[in-house]
Amino acid sequence: MKEKMLENINNPTVLEQLYRSDKKNFEKAFDEIYVLDPKHTTLEIWKARLQYNEASSSLYSKKELVWTLILILIAGLIANIGNLKAVDGELFYTRNTAFIIIPFLAIFFLLQQNAGKRIKIIVAVLFIISAIYINLLPNLRISSTIQLTYIHLPIFLWCVLGYAFVGEDNNNIKRIGFLKYNGDLLVMSILILLAGMLFTVITIGLFELIGMNIAQFYMQYIVIWGIAGVPILATYLMNTNPQIINKVTPIIAKIFTPLAFINLTIYLFTLMSRGKYPHHDRNLLLIYNALLVGVLALIFFSVAEIDKNKKGYYQSVLLLGLSVLTIVINAIALSAISFRIFEYGITPNRIAVLGSNLLVFANLIIVSVHIIKCIKNNAELTTVQESIAKYLPIYAIWVGLVAFIIPIIFNFK
Repeated sequence: MKEKMLENINNPTVLEQLYRSDKKNFEKAFDEIYVLDPKHTTLEIWKARLQYNEASSSLYSKKELVWTLILILIAGLIANIGNLKAVDGELFYTRNTAFIIIPFLAIFFLLQQNAGKRIKIIVAVLFIISAIYINLLPNLRISSTIQLTYIHLPIFLWCVLGYAFVGEDNNNIKRIGFLKYNGDLLVMSILILLAGMLFTVITIGLFELIGMNIAQFYMQYIVIWGIAGVPILATYLMNTNPQIINKVTPIIAKIFTPLAFINLTIYLFTLMSRGKYPHHDRNLLLIYNALLVGVLALIFFSVAEIDKNKKGYYQSVLLLGLSVLTIVINAIALSAISFRIFEYGITPNRIAVLGSNLLVFANLIIVSVHIIKCIKNNAELTTVQESIAKYLPIYAIWVGLVAFIIPIIFNFK
């Protein structure tokens, strides 16, 4: 190792290969070589690299830990309101589940960034108005506009969370960072939930061995507290230990993007071969839209995870194929909802679905055009990321209109 390093002392590529092939012997040989010429530029750089101690990210040394524990405590208390006898649990969780999680994630980022008063006030006002609005809605079991609010208000709160995340630096890089955060949060939360499920099974099983059945109590009061705290804990872990998840989510994106492309292609050909179209089948139209949202989220997640230092021709082509397939799905859904409006008239649900499909269709066209340009010019996909980032506020405005304005226009029918 020592001889090879001396021979290639001015060849950084070979030195890097030697280091990655046998780190232990490389470091040992380096100590012997360094004393021979400590002022050699290459040796100085390698010394700084090998002896650099990354700042400790101990779970117990960060001030964010205090915020995290307090936020989890409050989130758990709010989550348990639905267990009170005087409260209609089903109605409470239907209307307030998003408020158990999203505002506390926003508070975490506001505290972390030491955000200014203006942003704190705007975020607080939006959350308070949203909470008051949804809890003052009439308790109508059959109301399409109220159902629209139940669906779209959490998305609006997610947009408010995005505003808290980007903070003062409201730029495209921060917006893409927010999309990446959501992908990382999903992966990290699933890992924590799986660990929590294992712990729950073991705990309940241990008490059953001594004749105590704590399953109902544990699920009602302990598990609900854990579920409320999982996203907050996951956010804390990702912020204090970014290396935990940084290498996992890009791999997941690379695996599921081609799988989604293959699955979607087969699904579309199967539907067409069997003559299944959503124009007269409302349930099939719902499936189309759910599929559209899922694939769109995967495209956004994949683009956010792209390594800016790599052009990734294969990945660009794959994303283009997935975007084109999604445009086809969107076109079918648009034709179906337009047909239903023409045949059966305008309803709040049809307005919401039509508007959402039009926005997504336009966004996918823009994304596809940028991907084609990147492929033609063999360029990085940063312009694709920027096109997505610029479009995010439009989604926020639309879901706000659907959640707040459409129910009022249609008198909550």
